[in-house]
Amino acid sequence: MIKQLKLLRRVYRNRREHKEYLDWFYNEKNMGIPFDRRKDEDYINWFLNCRPSLFQYQNIHKGQDCFIIGNGPSLNKTNLSLLNDFYVFGLNKIHLIFDKHPLDLTYHVAANPLVIDQTKEELKNNIYNCPSFLSYEASTNIENNIKNVYKILTNAPWSFYKDITQPISEGYTVTYVAMQIAFYMGFENVYLVGMDHNFKQSGKPNEEQHHKEEDVNHFHPDYFKGHQWHLADLEGNEASYAMARHQFHANGRNIYDATIDGKLTIFPKVNFDEALKLAKKKSAL
Repeated sequence: MIKQLKLLRRVYRNRREHKEYLDWFYNEKNMGIPFDRRKDEDYINWFLNCRPSLFQYQNIHKGQDCFIIGNGPSLNKTNLSLLNDFYVFGLNKIHLIFDKHPLDLTYHVAANPLVIDQTKEELKNNIYNCPSFLSYEASTNIENNIKNVYKILTNAPWSFYKDITQPISEGYTVTYVAMQIAFYMGFENVYLVGMDHNFKQSGKPNEEQHHKEEDVNHFHPDYFKGHQWHLADLEGNEASYAMARHQFHANGRNIYDATIDGKLTIFPKVNFDEALKLAKKKSAL
């Protein structure tokens, strides 16, 4: 009797799973929604409403070069105005430097939920004046149809992903997200500035804290002053950057570190003036 009950349960389960597979095959397969995501409402919403707008960026900058601007204090020693002839990614709260340097950003990227929440008005008002790529999971308070806002899924296992129309990884830093976007866009050489990789903090990596004092870890004293923030995970950052370096190099591309006095040792170093001479400008197609 017990064996018969077990057999009946197994048949029922298989029939149920078979029916679910048939429902997916007939209703969702043509849309491309993976079978293992058929019950993931967030994924389906992103897939249908956000993903289609990302395809236009595939290899849009093939063979060209770009700069990715971090948010370290070294930006105060860097003449960012010289970058307006180049393709430039700005990260997180880069708008706080606009008064000092009127940057002409090409793209903006933010992935941390605290940062996105703290910049929701800037995003809604399109203060960056360029496409903003946001983590879908971290930007639920930002409508999908806001001008220049594009949402990417950043909940994939830790690795380097070449296709932002599929889930990618945050890799413990928004810079890693920007690197994956730059790869998808086809950029050949990426130059990093403002990547100081040097934080004064106390606590566990990725721990959320309230920043009471002036912020000495970023280019502006009010960057996180009076706000919540997540402590930097430098070891996690380095592991992510090593994967990015490998993937770029394996595909005949490169990432260079042009940060003034930066502590990061993962990428080949070039000084900022040299990077300006090496990098292709927007007009040099």
